[in-house]
Amino acid sequence: MKYSVEVLSASSQEWIDAVMNDFPSFLQDHADCERKASAMAMSLIAKYPDRDFIIPDLIDTALEELEHFQQVYEVMKEKNVPLPSKMEPDVYIHQLMEEAKGGSSDSRFLIRLLLGSVIECRGCERFKLVADNIEDPVLKKFYKELWVSEAKHGNIYVKLALNYFDEDLVYTKLDELMQKEAKILAGLKIRPALH
Repeated sequence: MKYSVEVLSASSQEWIDAVMNDFPSFLQDHADCERKASAMAMSLIAKYPDRDFIIPDLIDTALEELEHFQQVYEVMKEKNVPLPSKMEPDVYIHQLMEEAKGGSSDSRFLIRLLLGSVIECRGCERFKLVADNIEDPVLKKFYKELWVSEAKHGNIYVKLALNYFDEDLVYTKLDELMQKEAKILAGLKIRPALH
């Protein structure tokens, strides 16, 4: 069974150009996103400790995202790119998380899981573009490994949702969220950042 769906809109050439033209800023944002992805997995465990099926996979996901943060930080150190003291707000994540407000506790739980998949699927698409477009062979290999990992994470969140909710509901809601994600992305200014 396929646990995730593809993103509904491809990232633009303008986005790729922005990243390639300011890779230090992209690295800073990438590190921040990995840190937040780890925190998101752990926050689901903290919010839903009674949903014990999610705990092992989300611990593994949180640890892997933290390892990615460490790997990006090592790349940044090699390239003399500092961790910034302050990051711009991530409008993409903020707008997506608005979808998880209101409704029943079950509804919020489902949407939070599926948003995890949506975000990871976009990360997968964009890391693949970075891998395809960057010339540095070490970074090319690094980003190829990352996009494979992001695809796995996207699948994990859907698998967890399917343990608690009907398949039709999960995929209907996932499609709605992917459509919303495409609209949000289309409205964002292009910058050298993951979102």
